[in-house]
Amino acid sequence: MQIERNAFFTDRRGLLATVAALVTFVGFTNTTSAATLDRIRQSGHIKLGYLTDARPFTYNTEAGSADGYAIALCNRIAAAVKQQLGGGPLTQDWVPVPPESRFREVQQGGIDVLCTPTAATISRRQDVSFSIATFPAGVRAVLRADATPALRDALTQTTAPHVVWRGSPAAKLLSGTSVAVVKGTTTETWLASRLASFEIGAKTVRVPDYRTGLQQLLDRKVDIFFGERTVVLGAIDSATAKELVVLDRLFTREPVALALARGDEDFRLLIDRTLNRLYSSGEFRQLYAKWFGEFNEGTQTFFAWTGSEQ
Repeated sequence: MQIERNAFFTDRRGLLATVAALVTFVGFTNTTSAATLDRIRQSGHIKLGYLTDARPFTYNTEAGSADGYAIALCNRIAAAVKQQLGGGPLTQDWVPVPPESRFREVQQGGIDVLCTPTAATISRRQDVSFSIATFPAGVRAVLRADATPALRDALTQTTAPHVVWRGSPAAKLLSGTSVAVVKGTTTETWLASRLASFEIGAKTVRVPDYRTGLQQLLDRKVDIFFGERTVVLGAIDSATAKELVVLDRLFTREPVALALARGDEDFRLLIDRTLNRLYSSGEFRQLYAKWFGEFNEGTQTFFAWTGSEQ
């Protein structure tokens, strides 16, 4: 009987410990979920991080202020946060962040949102959460205007009755080239995979940013630069625009999004709802056209599908 009584109290203590742990977990989850909005309410500030040289998404003007397509999106998000918190005073702090530490700033609370859109890969989702997509990005190749027709052909072939790359004249031509890519980007990972897959021995040059990569192309230090088209166009100045060619072929399709802290579902929902409403408005067509040109049927379809996510 004594043994049964001891077992009962042991089981009971175990059950109480489990319940206490669950209560603690639920409390922690609720606290985490509301962390960003609570912090913004208490401080009266929303911290919006951005890269200063990612035109036309985010960049610094000559006056030193933040501007760009995604800055406009984050302005809408800040307005929605202000309304959510009752319409009181809210200061928008624009925080420049280095590319290499942008996700760490999100994780550690240095910024509330990373306004420069980023590819939402599985590996990155281990560190941060993402909004719904903000742009249909993808990788393209950039060449000098005087590049040989053979090199252009090798990079624009998309279909053929046989494998175009491995063992072909195009593969041999590309194996003798040097290729620049911005380090730490999904483009770098994609390029390494493709070169290995098709056994192309091109020399890869990893550069710190788009402007450096394009300058190395102009200086004939590399033959090809791979990058996201819109960022490429934003990094090309008018003096060198005629010396470079962005090829039409789209090598990857990478919808990009805004990064925020993991586990903060209330804040993420507010951001997604704000973007969703903006995409379905007539105002968005004008906003998009300002930075990227024609709001064509393909773009319209992309945002219609993105904005329809529930």
